[in-house]
Amino acid sequence: MPNRLAGETSPYLLQHKDNPVDWHPWGPEALQLSRDEDRPIMLSIGYAACHWCHVMAHESFEDPDTAEVMNALFVNIKVDREERPDLDSIYMQAVQALTGRGGWPMTVFMTPDGRPFYGGTYFPKVAQPGMPAFVEVLKSVADAYHSRRDDVVQAANQIVSRLESPKPQTSGELLTADLLAQALARLTSSFDYDHGGFGGAPKFPQPMALEFLMRSYRRQPDPRLLQMLDLTLTRMARGGMYDQIGGGFHRYSTDARWLVPHFEKMLYDNALLSQAYL
Repeated sequence: MPNRLAGETSPYLLQHKDNPVDWHPWGPEALQLSRDEDRPIMLSIGYAACHWCHVMAHESFEDPDTAEVMNALFVNIKVDREERPDLDSIYMQAVQALTGRGGWPMTVFMTPDGRPFYGGTYFPKVAQPGMPAFVEVLKSVADAYHSRRDDVVQAANQIVSRLESPKPQTSGELLTADLLAQALARLTSSFDYDHGGFGGAPKFPQPMALEFLMRSYRRQPDPRLLQMLDLTLTRMARGGMYDQIGGGFHRYSTDARWLVPHFEKMLYDNALLSQAYL
């Protein structure tokens, strides 16, 4: 039986109309239900072309057992980021403030007035290294909301205050050699000398960081910088990040070795990477 998304016009929302999850579209009715029943809100934001949105939908949102937990513990809201970029921007800032990274599907847990207190992106159905199972996240968040309400409200208020605080103003000072050296030191400290790139999984190509390495090498030739560039560009081009049949680079690698891509290509990524390879 279709849920409340059946009357929506967004193709992404309509993809979820037959989920066993009792999805609500964004609106005052869902927020009021959360207040009336004293259930926190689970907000899921994605878009139709998002690979991992489809993965999480198939693993969890189409699963009756997971849906039963979601329906019992939360008021569940589904949002199309292409239909509501305003909500996507606000809650993406919140997730980035909470976790240090963002992406889609975006998973946000909120108080009935829409204040986020916990969040993330894709949660697997079965726990993986560094990634808890989605049902365990649901149960832990709901337990915290009811048993440690003061802590939850405090966390939500802190996130909102952080989002509302004025953005730092630039100093207006020119870049100095010391600042460039500090930036280079921070960049090299996060470099993966085994597989290239920066940090761990998921691993993004970061073309502007590569451009900075190139400019740094031109200013002051250092064989180490050339090695970093060569390793990164070679591994990306020879791995799954690059579409060996259709051409072009995928958005990011889901693993640290550039083998398993996120199956989505962005024009701006490929434009910037073309400069790095040329």
